[in-house]
Amino acid sequence: MVQDMRVLIIEDDSQASAYLVKAFREAGHVADVASDGLTGYAKAEAGDYDVLIVDRMLPKLDGLSLIGGLREQKIDTPVLIVSALGQVDDRVKGLRAGGDDYLAKPYAFVELLARAEILARRRGAPQPEETVYRVADLELDRLKHKVYRAGKEIVLQPREFRLLEYLMRYAGQVVTRTMLLENVWDYHFDPQTNVIDVHISRLRGKIDKGHEKQLLQTVRGAGYTLRNGAD
Repeated sequence: MVQDMRVLIIEDDSQASAYLVKAFREAGHVADVASDGLTGYAKAEAGDYDVLIVDRMLPKLDGLSLIGGLREQKIDTPVLIVSALGQVDDRVKGLRAGGDDYLAKPYAFVELLARAEILARRRGAPQPEETVYRVADLELDRLKHKVYRAGKEIVLQPREFRLLEYLMRYAGQVVTRTMLLENVWDYHFDPQTNVIDVHISRLRGKIDKGHEKQLLQTVRGAGYTLRNGAD
């Protein structure tokens, strides 16, 4: 997971941009907004961003013209295009204009976040995907679908396993409720229930009960984190 990513969201829909800003900041990133193409172009040209999230249909300067102008100026900041225009021809035009990736609306934030992170680290060496996660004496084997604490197997329900896998993947970092709803429950809205709290409580009881180090921690007002209790 990329940390402290600087994102510029160029989107004229104020509701959509406000949602993205909130979600990116919950995930620990810096997010700025421009509501039209000209403002977005100026900010992208002057700012030091890791990724640009650009809507195609923008006032004053459309998204593809904005991207083309940046590329002409040799500004190679990775661009993720988001648009309601999702046909193959639309995606091809976006990529040929200088976009690095294209995501059709409506989308899930967790997918947008993953794509933005991939673009942000695109110049880095590729990292092999882990199959075994470890935090202190807690171990999760993704291939065998087994969990151990201090060498003793812990039996989890499928949703609990998925929840723990996600938390362990981002161990040491705060995982927000939005991220959990979208990635673990496949909800792209807030169901206004305590489903997360119930499952976190059950999971905490299974992995932490009887152990001196409490690994699963609640970060008030932010989300949850899984870390070594001695940290």
